[in-house]
This record gives sequence, structure tokens and C-alpha cells, in this order.
Amino acid sequence: MENLIIIFFLLLLGMALSRVKIFPENASQVLNLFIIYISLPALILVQVPRLTFSKTLLVPVLMPWAMLVVSALLVLAASTLLRWPREITGTLLLVVPLGNTSFFGIPMVKAFWGMEAISYAVLYDQFGSFLALTTYGSIILAVYSGSEKPTPAGILKRICLFPPFIALVIGLLTMSIPYPAVLTAVLEGIAASLVPVVMVAIGLQIKLKLAPGNWTPFGVGLAIKLVAAPLAATCICLMLNQHSLAAKVSVFEAGMPPMVTAGALALLAGLAPELTAALVGLGLMLSFMTLSLLFQILQLL
Repeated sequence: MENLIIIFFLLLLGMALSRVKIFPENASQVLNLFIIYISLPALILVQVPRLTFSKTLLVPVLMPWAMLVVSALLVLAASTLLRWPREITGTLLLVVPLGNTSFFGIPMVKAFWGMEAISYAVLYDQFGSFLALTTYGSIILAVYSGSEKPTPAGILKRICLFPPFIALVIGLLTMSIPYPAVLTAVLEGIAASLVPVVMVAIGLQIKLKLAPGNWTPFGVGLAIKLVAAPLAATCICLMLNQHSLAAKVSVFEAGMPPMVTAGALALLAGLAPELTAALVGLGLMLSFMTLSLLFQILQLL
């Protein structure tokens, strides 16, 4: 509970700083770059070598792809039934299937499940959410925004040059090689900056307003992301008789709110900007309640 209070306080601090205009307008982008290039790679380099290979690791690797398919199909079904305009459908297809499993997910996993669970969250994020963003996300943007179509070479280049993914590869390759004590201490010190920096950065970006005509797609989108997705993930784990910590963390990550990065891309593409901002901002605020409930349910499994 203390960790959750700290996270919520840092989020509110970021929101307050955005209102009083102490930081420059691009402060959130600068903090995001610090996270992507420094904090998150350090955390990955610390946690990934501590993994022990087993069949349970397949769950956090495969689960995000299953959630992507389930979420995208539900969005398409709702769009067809409710006859949403093209820009709303594109927004929901981009933002809803992709969860905030890194910037928000890793701190929340640490708060609820402890340090030992972070490595599973990293696998879920890097082999699932990140790869889905660069592949599936690129395709959705090309189809619904009229931007330049992605090429396989371009997608592969983005993956290979993404700092957290590079750190993941290095971490996997050095699993049998212990780090020097000094390097471990440095990496752990840098990794400790992730939670405070990321939560302030998210707080700086949150916008809590929505036009009346967008309430239906907003409600349907968050219902799919915060309720239907983790419910589907829970059913999959129960059917496969998966009750490990890796499985529970995977279900927990499946219930994360919409991804900030996916929302930023949707905004840049001009896809229903108010709806996008509300899904990311209000979705994150609501997820404090839904994730707490999800954690309690998972404790019973």
C-alpha cells in the first residue's frame, strides 16, 4: 500500500507541476527520453539476467499478443455495431490493444508484486507491447491516418535501435556472466530513478477532459482495456492451468491502461485527439482502482 501511495503522490505532483507552469512545455518529452535512454535500460540490465529459463516464461511473452488480438477484435465489433467514424475506430485500434506496460506497468508491478516480478513485466513489455507498437501500431497508423506505409526494414530498424530492446538483448546474452559489484551498484542506482521520473512525466502529460460525443467510444474502449482484456487473460491462464507468478504478472499487465506512447502517436496522426488524451489520462486514473481489484482477484487464484 505504501508503494501505491508513493506512485499516486508522484502522479499528482506531475499533474500539479503541469498546472503551475514551473517546468517548460517540453518537460514531459525530456523526462520520457531520460526514461527510454537511461532509467529503463538500466532496470532491464539489472533484472533480466536474474531470470531462470522455464516454460512459465512463455506466458509473459505470448500473452500480450493474445490480448492484442482479443482487444482489436472487440474494437472492430463495437465499431461495426455502433457505426463509429473512421478516426474513432483508428484511435481505439491503436490505443486500446496496446497497454501502458512499461512506463506505468513496471512501477505498478513493483508496487503490487515486488522486485522479483519485474523481470516478467519486462518480458511482457519488450517482447509484447513494444514489438506490437512497432509492427501492429505502424500498420494501424498507416491505414487510418494516411501516413507513409511502414516497410519491414523500417520496422526492424526501429526495433534494433530502441535502447530498452538493446538492453534486453544484452541482458539475455550476459545471463551467465555476473556483473562486477561496482557495475551492479551503478545500474541499481540508475534504475531506482525509474519510478519517480516516470510518474512525474506521466502526470505532466495527463489531460482530463472529453467532449460529450466521445463518451460512448471512451467507455467502450476502457471497458475493453481495463475489464475485458484482464478477464480474457485470466480465463486463458485458468484453461492452461497456469498459476505461477509469471502468469499472474501477465494478467496484471493485461489490465494496464492505454499506452502513453501509442496515444502520442495517435495525437501526432490527428486521430480523435480529445478521445485519445482522455483514454490515456482518465484511463490511467481509473486503473488505480481496477488494478487494485485485479490484484485482489489474482491473490485468490
